[in-house]
Amino acid sequence: MTGIFQSHLPYDPIERPLPGVEPLSPDEWILFDDAFVGQMAERDRLLAEQRADVVALDPGAQGAAEELLDQVLALAYPDAGQPVLRADGARIGIDRSDPMGTLGRLVQEDFVLLQKQGDEHVLTGAVLCFPASWTLSEKFLRPLTTIHDPVEPYDDAMARRVQRLFDGVRPGRPMWRFNALWYDCPDLHQPRPEAVHRVRPDREKARFLRSERQCILRLPVTRAVVFSIHTFVIPAEALPGDQIGRTATT
Repeated sequence: MTGIFQSHLPYDPIERPLPGVEPLSPDEWILFDDAFVGQMAERDRLLAEQRADVVALDPGAQGAAEELLDQVLALAYPDAGQPVLRADGARIGIDRSDPMGTLGRLVQEDFVLLQKQGDEHVLTGAVLCFPASWTLSEKFLRPLTTIHDPVEPYDDAMARRVQRLFDGVRPGRPMWRFNALWYDCPDLHQPRPEAVHRVRPDREKARFLRSERQCILRLPVTRAVVFSIHTFVIPAEALPGDQIGRTATT
């Protein structure tokens, strides 16, 4: 079996209503887990070989991206110098002219920046190395409602709830949720165009549980909203028996 796996999930993936958000302590935002070495190697590869697929930044979001970089450095590497020494021994230079690319090499999280334009939040920047059946190029510079167009449960009522959530998030008071999806392939980088429907594997035969720990927070200076994604992939046989039949599909 090939793949980059965590040994366990830090939460129980039982089904809960969307969006299912809960408060999060700010110091618990960034996670380091037992897949760090493998995931960071894959992130380094993608940023070197497929940068155009995984990084995008509107010039108007440069300030927000730099603020996000500062926030992540302060939390994840508070005593680090320049370059930053990662846990796997890699030395990462801090390039403030390329904040999203730099972020992609510091931690396991992917980051999406959303800025309010009119009545909606628009995706103005991201480092997205591990997409789960979507592509950054199709979502870049699009508003939140159209970003979620292909998601079946995402109706008008849900769109209003999510927009209110993004409007209401306050600096220093992040929130989090998770999803859980079954996949036949363990690859972390799984882009998929909107026009291509994802064929869901048979629940009884699916081999891998993919779960995203998704956090939402507001940057205090630029007021941009950050949507971060920490991806877990667990082989089905490694899950406790009582979790296999109860995992969510959202």
